[in-house]
Amino acid sequence: QVQLVESGGGLVQAGGSLRLSCAASGRTFSSYTMGWFRQAPGKEREFVAAIGWSGTSTYYADSVKGRFTISRDNAKNTVYLQMNSLKPEDTALYYCAGDLSGSAASYWGQGTQVTVSS
Repeated sequence: QVQLVESGGGLVQAGGSLRLSCAASGRTFSSYTMGWFRQAPGKEREFVAAIGWSGTSTYYADSVKGRFTISRDNAKNTVYLQMNSLKPEDTALYYCAGDLSGSAASYWGQGTQVTVSS
């Protein structure tokens, strides 16, 4: 069993940056593909980024490519999402997900709110 706890969300002006963290419990963290999803009000949850177990493979949604960077520290059981050049349309509840298979995941965090003002 893996528990995921996100942190780092907040209110930021357009063009600013935030760094989300996702702390995971459980000894099998380092074997999982981890990812971030987001859900804006009135919209479906969408994929943002994913990272393979070793950290060498990363994947991004087109909407965040070049602005967001996903990384992980397996020694700390933590995955990060560095978000730069934030836009108002990035406003959403951001979820950490573990053991990804496509858009499905075995484990989900409770979410952290990111609000970008114009």
